[in-house]
Amino acid sequence: MSDHVIPSASKSWTIHAALPWLVGAGVYALLLTLGPQLLNDPDTYSHVAVGRWILSHGAVPHSDPFSFSMHGAPWISFEWLSQVVYAAIYALSGWAGVVALAAAAIALALGLLTRFLLRELASTPALLIVMAAFVLLAPHLLARPHVLTLPIMVTWAAALLRSMDRHTPPPYWALPLLVLWANLHGSVVLALGLIGPAVLEALLTEKPGEWQRVLLRWLPFSALAAAACCLTPYGVEPLLIPLTTLGLGQALVWISEWRPQDFGHPGPFEILLLGSMFALSRGVTLPVTRVLVLLGLVHFALAQVRNVDLLAVLAPLYLAAPLARQLGARAENDTSSSPRGLNLMAVGVIIVATALQMTRDVRPSSANTPAAAMASAGLANAGPVLNDYVFGGYLIYAGIPTFIDGRGELFGGPFIERYNRAISLVDLRDFRKLLEDYEIRSTLLAPNTPAVWLLDSLPGWQRVYSDEVAVVHKRQVASDP
Repeated sequence: MSDHVIPSASKSWTIHAALPWLVGAGVYALLLTLGPQLLNDPDTYSHVAVGRWILSHGAVPHSDPFSFSMHGAPWISFEWLSQVVYAAIYALSGWAGVVALAAAAIALALGLLTRFLLRELASTPALLIVMAAFVLLAPHLLARPHVLTLPIMVTWAAALLRSMDRHTPPPYWALPLLVLWANLHGSVVLALGLIGPAVLEALLTEKPGEWQRVLLRWLPFSALAAAACCLTPYGVEPLLIPLTTLGLGQALVWISEWRPQDFGHPGPFEILLLGSMFALSRGVTLPVTRVLVLLGLVHFALAQVRNVDLLAVLAPLYLAAPLARQLGARAENDTSSSPRGLNLMAVGVIIVATALQMTRDVRPSSANTPAAAMASAGLANAGPVLNDYVFGGYLIYAGIPTFIDGRGELFGGPFIERYNRAISLVDLRDFRKLLEDYEIRSTLLAPNTPAVWLLDSLPGWQRVYSDEVAVVHKRQVASDP
C-alpha cells in the first residue's frame, strides 16, 4: 500500500513546488496572446515619449515640455525610471517588446503571489485565489508603469507578513526594493503605509512591558524605509503625488479609472467581493490588524476603479495565514526543490512565447491613435490644437504640443473640470471662450464628442477631416477684401 501512496504524494509535492513557475509561464503566454489589449491605454504612448525625452536630454524634466496650455509649468516625471525602461525596450523591439515587458512583470507578480500563498495554503485554494486576483487585475493590465511595480509590491508585502506571522525582526533586506519602487511609480507611499499594521500587530502580540522593545526594533526600519522612498531625482516629491491626484476633486469623475465603482450592473469585482464576504462569514476570524488592512483596501477599491489592483494582489497575502489556520487548508509539507523537468518546461513556454511575440505586428489601439487625421489635416503645423483627452498621449508621442493629456497632476482639477464641461457642452458659452482664450486654431476630437456638432455649425470653423477615430476642424482665416 505504501508503494502506491508515496509516489502519489511525491507527485503532488512536485507539482506544488513547480506551481509558481507554471503559473508565471502560463500568465505570460496568455498575456502575449492578448498582446494588443495591453496597449489599449493612451498613456502608453506618452510614457514611451517621456522616456525618450529623458534619454535624449540625459536628465529628468522639472517643468512641462509637452503641452502648450501648461508649457513651462512645474512638473515632475515621478515614473521616470519606468518610462526610460519602456522607451529603451521600444527602441530595441518596438511595441512587441513593450507588451512582452509588461506581460513579464505581471506574470512575475502572479508567480510570486502563488509562491507566497503556497507557504500557507494547499495548491487548490492558492490557485483559486490567484485566478480571482487575475480576474480583478484584468481591466487594468496595461503597458504602463504601475505593472512594473506589481512584483515589488507583492514581495514587499510578503516580507512584512513573514515578519508578522513569525514574530521575527523587520525585513531589512527588502529596503532596496523601495528605492526601485519609488523611481518606477508614485504608489510607493503604499509601502510605508503597510509598515503600520506590521508594527501594530507586533505590539498587540506582546505584553505592554515589551512595547518599548518592539518600537525600538521597528522604528529604525521605518525611518530607513522612508529614507529609501526619497532616493529619487526629485527627493520626497514623488511621495506627494497621490495627494496631488486626490486633490483634483470633482475632476476625477471625468477620468474613468479614477471614478468610484459602479454597481449598476454586476461585474467581476462585485461578484468576487460578495463571494469573499460570504466565505469570510463562515466562521473565519481575522486579527484586528488584518481586518484594518482589508477594510482599507476595500475602501480604496470602492473609491476608485484603479485601486482594485491593490485589493487583488495584497488581500490574498493578508488572508492566507488566517485562512490556513482556521480552515485547515495548510500547505503541503514540501521540502524538495522544484523539479528540473517542470522548470524547463516553464522556461521553454516563456522562450517560445517571446520568440513568437517578436514576429507579430503589435500596435496600440486605433481608438487612441489619430494618425490618419493628423497626417491628412496637417496638424503638425496647424497651430494650437484643442485635442480630445484620449489623444493626448499620441500627440506627445508625435511631438505635437497638447492642450490636455493624462498628466492630471500637471493640469489640476479646475482646468480638467473646465475642459470637460466645455467640450461636453455643459457650458456652451465657455467652450467658445476657451477657443479664444487659448487661440485654438484646430481641434482634434473623438466623433462622439458633443463639441464636434457645435463646431460643424460654428461660424469661422470648418470640418476638414473625419473618420471613425477622430474629427478635425480648423479655424478659417478671413481673406483680405
